[in-house]
Amino acid sequence: MASSPNRTHGGSAAAGNQPAVPQPSFSERARTLAYLGRIGSLSTLSRKQPGFPFGSLMPYALDETGRPIFLISSMAMHTQNLQGDARASLLITQSDADGDPLGASRMTLLGSIGIIPANEVAGAREIYLQRYANSRYWVDFDDFSFYRMDVVDVYYVGGFGVMGWVPALDYATAQPDPLVDVAAGIIEHMNRDHSDALLLLARVCAGMDAQGATMTSVDRLGFQVRLNTSEGPRGTRIGFRREVRNANDARKVLVEMVQMAKKQPVTEV
Repeated sequence: MASSPNRTHGGSAAAGNQPAVPQPSFSERARTLAYLGRIGSLSTLSRKQPGFPFGSLMPYALDETGRPIFLISSMAMHTQNLQGDARASLLITQSDADGDPLGASRMTLLGSIGIIPANEVAGAREIYLQRYANSRYWVDFDDFSFYRMDVVDVYYVGGFGVMGWVPALDYATAQPDPLVDVAAGIIEHMNRDHSDALLLLARVCAGMDAQGATMTSVDRLGFQVRLNTSEGPRGTRIGFRREVRNANDARKVLVEMVQMAKKQPVTEV
């Protein structure tokens, strides 16, 4: 099957008789991951060793269209590389990989990086200092300037078998998931206090029997769980009964789903 920027061509359903579960597009997930990230791996083209990529640890902020903003010194090697060739990439990874980095989300932004025009510096400065308040101690040093990546393409990987290219325009016009700022709290609460409910939902909604269940992600359309089964670790996605927009909506829908699941016969697996 050909890859698509808005679908997971690897699939996450473990039971073949289960219908496809709605999930955010790759562009939405990429914007969400970029929003959550704080530090990426910047690859520039080396001036000292032409043609070789040069990796740097790079804090970044985002403008309203998801373009990364950097505050970098002219003395830095990556800045000198950019002065010779503006082409670069920025790798952003899921901060909590839960011990399984290859199963975590990551993305690579490709684009050209240039100094931000003088009439746009004030806006970039405000955005950057909101995220990195300590930068105020060196932001006005003569050798520091604000740079921005103009994104030309995006490659998103959502875990094993979940990957695809995201057109730059789709990335720019997408929005982070509405649960992005509360997802960590929802996940922590469900795993700490309601692991039995996750097991029940996995059996009834996904047709999967397991001895342990851990919620690993949640968004406006559903959530992902990692299951400990007799055949080893498995992952599956469970959709919400309706779209949610905040933590209270998510709590209500999860309660409804658990109550309904308790009334239904368990699917034979």
